[in-house]
Amino acid sequence: MTRAFPTQSNKNVNPLATKLWEYCNVLRDSGLSTAEFVEQLTYLIFLKMADEISFGPTPEEKAHTAITQTGYYWNFLRENTGSDIGDQYRAVLAELANETPATTVGTLFAGSQNRVPNDDLLRKLIVDLVDAVDWMGRATDFNGDAFEVLLSRSAEDTKTGAGQYFTPRPLIKAIMDVVQPRPTDTITDPACGTGGFLIAAYHYILEHHKQELSPQEFQALGSGRIWGQELVPNTARLAVMNMLLHGLGSAAGQSLIATGDALLTQPSRHASLVLAHPPFGKKSAITSFGRNGVVEKENDHYPRNDFRITTTNKQINFLQHIMSLMAMNGRAAVIVPDNVLYENGSCLTLRRRLLDDFDLHTILRLPTGIFYASGIKANVLFFDKRPRIEGKPNTSKLWVYDLRTDMQFSLKQKPLQQADLAEFVEACLPGKSHTDRVETERFRCFPYDELVARDHLNLDLTWAEGSTLDDARSAPHPGVIAREIVENLEAALNQFASVAEELGGEPWLRTDMQQ
Repeated sequence: MTRAFPTQSNKNVNPLATKLWEYCNVLRDSGLSTAEFVEQLTYLIFLKMADEISFGPTPEEKAHTAITQTGYYWNFLRENTGSDIGDQYRAVLAELANETPATTVGTLFAGSQNRVPNDDLLRKLIVDLVDAVDWMGRATDFNGDAFEVLLSRSAEDTKTGAGQYFTPRPLIKAIMDVVQPRPTDTITDPACGTGGFLIAAYHYILEHHKQELSPQEFQALGSGRIWGQELVPNTARLAVMNMLLHGLGSAAGQSLIATGDALLTQPSRHASLVLAHPPFGKKSAITSFGRNGVVEKENDHYPRNDFRITTTNKQINFLQHIMSLMAMNGRAAVIVPDNVLYENGSCLTLRRRLLDDFDLHTILRLPTGIFYASGIKANVLFFDKRPRIEGKPNTSKLWVYDLRTDMQFSLKQKPLQQADLAEFVEACLPGKSHTDRVETERFRCFPYDELVARDHLNLDLTWAEGSTLDDARSAPHPGVIAREIVENLEAALNQFASVAEELGGEPWLRTDMQQ
């Protein structure tokens, strides 16, 4: 059975996670946000890992000159007992920030700065916390899970907006169970956030196919068959560290995460499996970031000749990009907001293309209250890329699973759990033909002819009113009800904001989450 990623609701977190969180609380008391603590921890963990690799048992490890040099930096900091450790740390970060951007080191240290407020706290982080852990020798799951706990806690920090790139791990796990990544897959996420989808796909393959993998196939799996891209440099560094701690990537090699706007260029390689939670919302300009995280320029359109729809709607452009990314007979699972399913204009054109040129076979309607940004009504689209037979659409039937009606969740009182998605996974019959699926009260099948006959090709499909399903839940916690009211109001504001943007107004009302 596939392992579930830890979440903020886990009761039995490992002791390393507890220790990391204790230090995080100390730094927060000194003015550092959770996100800033995780960033500093990322720098220090990598320096310690480089030190461990530098003195590793194999000649291959010792041969990595750049990593060996980086390891020396760790010794230099660890043995510094003077009052200038902060200055020395800043000098180390400035040196590493000049590394080649496409490398792991370059991605991790791009624009790096020392944000630890004083030298005593920095020394405690180095000596008492990071140096006390064997980051390379211990099982990757242990260290990786501890880092995941920190990322989930960081996502709760609404002041920093850290939750914008954090997808609920139970949802990611359920998606893996449906798409079933294979060792032969090439897997990518063009808006990877902290790498949750990529890590989950990697672990799924290891847990279900490890015995089938030759040493060469295993190495290829962790060093190139899985890759991603992230717009924001600070988030890209978290993704790289998260993946390293879960056994993906090489500390001395090329980065598995490219930094930059995935939408700016046509894909140079294709993937048999695309997994993504792209940014939500609309934008009137396209932003480019420099290596230091500062905005360099803004354009008003994407120069893509493979995009059939000209729009500044981010989710539409990401879906077009994903369509181009997919190899023939490839498959995709993409989280999108509700408006993609019912709005006219570019959304309508995209829905028609999904139905005709692709096999849009499944939609999971997600409940509210599961994302760190409020008011999010979203869905997971599952679709495959097939050769088109002239005059015949690729989609024959669309299956829709309603996880929204009579389902109330909140991040604190009732977070989404793996069990909440078990019925959906079972109903999808992963690995079997879609013709074997059976309708239930939450799972309905809609033939193509019925879909195209709907007004404006509306795919926002519902069929049951609240409290009519057999598994209707008991009365929810009052806090859940209050949260749902707030989310509905914020969702309404987002809709008004969309109209305002279409009319040329400023997008200040939007509360949508961007991954």
